[in-house]
Amino acid sequence: MDFAYDARTEELRERLLAFMDEHVYPAEQIAEEQRAAQDSPWATVPVQEELKATARKLGLWNLFFVDQHSFVDQHSFVDQHSFVDQHSSVDQHGLSGEEYGAGLTNLQYAPLAEITGRSPQLAPTALNCAAPDTGNMELLAQFGSSEQRERWLRPLLAGEIRSAFAMTEPDVASSDATNIGTRIRRDGDSYVITGRKWYISGAMHPDCSVFIVMGKTDPDGEDVRRQQSMVLVPRDTPGVEVRRAMSVYGYEDHYHGGHAEVVFHEVRVPVTNLVGEEGGGFAIAQARLGPGRIHHCMRLIGMAERAIELMCRRALDRTAFGKPLARQGVVHEWIADARVQVEQLRLLVLKTAWLMDTVGNRGAHTEIQAIKIATPRAVVRIIDDAVQLHGAGGVSQDFPLAHLWASARTLRLADGPDEVHQRSLARRELKRYSG
Repeated sequence: MDFAYDARTEELRERLLAFMDEHVYPAEQIAEEQRAAQDSPWATVPVQEELKATARKLGLWNLFFVDQHSFVDQHSFVDQHSFVDQHSSVDQHGLSGEEYGAGLTNLQYAPLAEITGRSPQLAPTALNCAAPDTGNMELLAQFGSSEQRERWLRPLLAGEIRSAFAMTEPDVASSDATNIGTRIRRDGDSYVITGRKWYISGAMHPDCSVFIVMGKTDPDGEDVRRQQSMVLVPRDTPGVEVRRAMSVYGYEDHYHGGHAEVVFHEVRVPVTNLVGEEGGGFAIAQARLGPGRIHHCMRLIGMAERAIELMCRRALDRTAFGKPLARQGVVHEWIADARVQVEQLRLLVLKTAWLMDTVGNRGAHTEIQAIKIATPRAVVRIIDDAVQLHGAGGVSQDFPLAHLWASARTLRLADGPDEVHQRSLARRELKRYSG
């Protein structure tokens, strides 16, 4: 692996860093003021639309859409117990990075995503690189029919609509996707969906136009990983109830459309809204979550860098017990440990991105799980130390640290809790020595 960024990446990094300095950071306070002044806290604030327009002009749009044609393995990672057949009848069209985005590799995109993580509320959305839309666009490009891509993918790529991915449920342990209880029943030329979901990211946004819903089409099927399917449900379909916004450590994440509880009351959609094939939902979910995990880890490193910067500035600015905080031994430890951890994590994330590009997502299975375990844990600690250094200010709305901490801590649960990844990774490691 070559650790140097190539010329394309360097050029985009310079452009993106300038965009952050000139437009994004100055917009953070403006966005807060505009949100407080408008009627709906979920609607996009004017400055966010200005950022999106500027990003498009600068060619910083849809950078996340990596060029899958350069990958060895077109399937995302699954664990060793997967039923997925490399010749599955699930309709896979393949992704064209140049058609849908900048045509980057994961290794090229990684340092760009890191930069956006320094302002997670504004930057990813400004570049049309925010979850859950990124994963939904990748899913539609890879598994959607031509009609589905035309109706939903193209406006998502243009930033004209938003979307949500409805998988997690309050009544079961959703860390085990085979527990999903939402029922998707075939009735003639329609599917009828009944179930309750929660923490459905983006669902509160007024521009959220479609849900990708995971449920069981064959609840009594012998293979528990062939029971699930995914269907597209337009938000305005009768029976869709967006019941309430769910808070995350007291935050409602207005910038990304919140996290909602959504109930599907006998919701009827045409069978053409099926994504892929019946029974393919589990495999599609794995394909969607794999790239999403590395995107989160890339942005987390940027969040850690922002925390280190704030920590250093605060240490140099404040005096306690007769000397600057920057001369206190414990502060030295916090800053030094943070720098070491970030450098370690960045190398592991870059290695993972490189493996995804060269041997495919399945070949990078161990590394994907390793970064998902290690990165949120370390970044939470770094941000927590920065909060501690800021005292009361660290938990206030005057600094971004409290929100950064809540976001990082949540990612120890999102896309699979730490323990699920530890379980799978340990099994793979043990298998090497089991004879």
